[in-house]
Amino acid sequence: MSTSLTDPERLVVALPKGALYPEATARLAEAGIVVPPEPGRRLNVLAQDGKTELLFLRPTDVPTYVEFGAADCGIVGKDVLWETERDVCELADLGFGACRLVVAARRVDRYHEGAPLPTFCRAATKFVRTAETYFAERDLPVQIVPLHGSVELAPLVGLADVIVDLVATGATLREHDLVIVHEIEASTARFVVNPVRFRSKYAAMTKLLQALLRPPEVFS
Repeated sequence: MSTSLTDPERLVVALPKGALYPEATARLAEAGIVVPPEPGRRLNVLAQDGKTELLFLRPTDVPTYVEFGAADCGIVGKDVLWETERDVCELADLGFGACRLVVAARRVDRYHEGAPLPTFCRAATKFVRTAETYFAERDLPVQIVPLHGSVELAPLVGLADVIVDLVATGATLREHDLVIVHEIEASTARFVVNPVRFRSKYAAMTKLLQALLRPPEVFS
């Protein structure tokens, strides 16, 4: 086992590539942990402080690495946590990477104005678990169409009646004349830890978390 996983003063931190990476690395830099501005092909690196190892991962893999102890802690979007069901402890909302998970549809269909959904409605999404929960809680019979990209195209070509997707500014929806029918939930970057490691590395993780928070907003 790597000594970084057992040494109480050393941390292995899982970082998500993609949209959250620039702000995550900026926060780490403010905490004294210098991170490459672009990970490139690197999978991990030891920060200049000599105590922090950084893993560069797909966002969906961050909770897995943390749950199984390959990383002590990590930064990940709340939207990823909705879908993964991984056994990690969510300690804080870091307050960046804000976006919303919404139901959206073509403007011409007027669902946003109260027009009823089709009897055999289809919803295209990358967020299968969250979408299923949303429609089930409202007793709406919907067929979920799993997609991994170009979700906005689905209602335009008749693949689906609505989509369930993340939006930040809403620009992509407007470009395709789609409108929000309902906002499901808001998502931001979260600080997650392995519960066992948190107990054994409490001082180091707490110090890192307090440095990352701006302003402090720790969950009770």
